Amino acid sequence: MQNHAGQILDGNLSTSIELAVDNLRNDLLIGLPTETVYGLAALASHPKAIAKIFEVKARPTNHPLILHIADYQQLEKWAKNIPQYARNICEHFWPGPLTVILMRSKNVCDEITGKRETVAIRIPNHKVALSLLNSLNDGLVAPSANRFGKVSPTCAKHVVDDLGDDVSLVLDGGICEIGVESTIIDCTSNSPQILRSGGISKSDLEEIGKIEIAQSDGDSRAPGMLEKHYAPICRVELLDSLQQAMHRLNEISAQGLAVEILDFNDDLEMYAKQLYARLRLADDRQIHTVLAVMPSSGGLGDAIRDRLIKACAANYG
Repeated sequence: MQNHAGQILDGNLSTSIELAVDNLRNDLLIGLPTETVYGLAALASHPKAIAKIFEVKARPTNHPLILHIADYQQLEKWAKNIPQYARNICEHFWPGPLTVILMRSKNVCDEITGKRETVAIRIPNHKVALSLLNSLNDGLVAPSANRFGKVSPTCAKHVVDDLGDDVSLVLDGGICEIGVESTIIDCTSNSPQILRSGGISKSDLEEIGKIEIAQSDGDSRAPGMLEKHYAPICRVELLDSLQQAMHRLNEISAQGLAVEILDFNDDLEMYAKQLYARLRLADDRQIHTVLAVMPSSGGLGDAIRDRLIKACAANYG
C-alpha cells in the first residue's frame, strides 16, 4: 500500500493552512476536518475544481454540494430571500452541524447546486476548518471525502485510504467530534422540511425557529437523500435488541462466516462518533456481516438510524 503520510499535515499549524490555501487557489482538492465528517474541499468560486470533486467521488453532477462559509455575516453573499426563521436558526446553531437550504445568490455557480435555484450552506464547528475559511476570501464546497455512496471518513487516514493521490493534502484535525453528517433543513418555503437527520434535532429547530417542520417529500435534492448511501463492503443487518443480535451472531457464525455486533447501549454520542470507523474496520478485517443494534429514535438517534438503514439497503442492490 502506498504511504500517504506526507499528505497528512497538522491542521493546527499556520504553515499547513497556508499550503492548503495555495493548493485550493491552484484548483487542487484538499481533505478538510469538520465536527461531522472530513470533507473533500474546493474553492466555491472555482468551477473547474468543483468539477473535479464530482470526478474524484464518482458523484452524480445533479447531486448538490454543501457550501461552507466562515461566519454568519457572509450568508447574504451566497443566499437571497432569507426567511426570518432561517436567520434565527442559523444565528443560534452556527457554527455547528446544521445545513440550511436557501435561494441562491448570483455568486453561487451552477456546479455547486446541480443547476438548482437553491444552495445548501453551513458553518462548520471545527477550529481547523474555520481557520482555513477565515484565510480565504471565499467559501468552500466540501462533500464527504470518500467515493460516492461509501462510508464517510472521520479521521485524516480514512481520507487518504479512500482517495489516495486524488487529494493533494489532508489537514489533520483529529477524530470528528460528532461523526455523522449535518442536519439539512430546507428553508425555501414557509413550511420547512428536514431532508437529512443529523446532530441537531427537529425539536430543537422547531423551538428556536418558532416553526413547525414537515417530513421530507419529493425527489433527492440534498446530500444523503438517496436510499442507498454510507455503505461498507460488508453486509449490515439491523436488529432491535442485543438479544436478537446475539441470536443472529450464533446463526451466522455456525455458517463459518465472520460476524460482529455493533451496539453502544444507547449511548447516542458514542454510537455516532464510532459508527463509520467501526464499519470501515469491519471491512479492513473482512467481516462478512455487521449486526447493528438500532438506537432509540429522536435527536442523534434519528441520524444514526438513517445512516444504518441506508448502509443496510446496499445489501439488496
